[in-house]
Amino acid sequence: MKVAVIHGQSHKGSTYHITKLLVDELVKDKGEILEFQINSIKPCVGCNSCIIKDEGLCPQRSVVAPIIEAIELSDIIIAESPNYCMGMSGQLKTFFDHMGYRWITHRPHPSMKNKIGVAISTTAGVGASKTTKNIKQQLFWWGVAKTYRISVTVDALQWSDVKPDKKLAITKKIKKLAKKISKSRNKVKPGIKWRFLFNLMRVQQKGTAWNPIDRKYWEDNGWI
Repeated sequence: MKVAVIHGQSHKGSTYHITKLLVDELVKDKGEILEFQINSIKPCVGCNSCIIKDEGLCPQRSVVAPIIEAIELSDIIIAESPNYCMGMSGQLKTFFDHMGYRWITHRPHPSMKNKIGVAISTTAGVGASKTTKNIKQQLFWWGVAKTYRISVTVDALQWSDVKPDKKLAITKKIKKLAKKISKSRNKVKPGIKWRFLFNLMRVQQKGTAWNPIDRKYWEDNGWI
């Protein structure tokens, strides 16, 4: 099993530790972890080069490309971020901005429909659920077949301050989810909403020539 982990922050707080719990349960010396910190990625400048020309022309391509390669090679994609002002961190959103050309509307990678995603977020109070919902939405538009959400209110500002009984409850929850993910690996299939949107995009790509790069991609993959 290969697991790609995208950390939406550089510090090792509650979100990081819960992510590590899940990764350790999934891998258990029988897999490979491809882990990335994304703080060095600069914001998208909106040049549209990745969409209408070539993704290789992105000014941040050298930084983003290794992460994209890891995502393609992995069975499980984990994207995590603490709740920052009722949403994901700016760093994680910046990375997702650079992945716009990989949306179903443009050039989704064929392997995404067989992958499992996990969105993880923690908060001292409220907002973790909204954050994981936003992350899951991004993975859905990549074409990821199934995404689980782990939203945890830790009632503490630091992992070291989280109460032992809460840590125990979190650990049990993580182990249960890890078993579910392991059993469903390579068995997931896109849902109705995914299939509907994909077929809608198929019709649009077939009937329009506004973006020759996208259309050729769909033709080369045998989708139109």
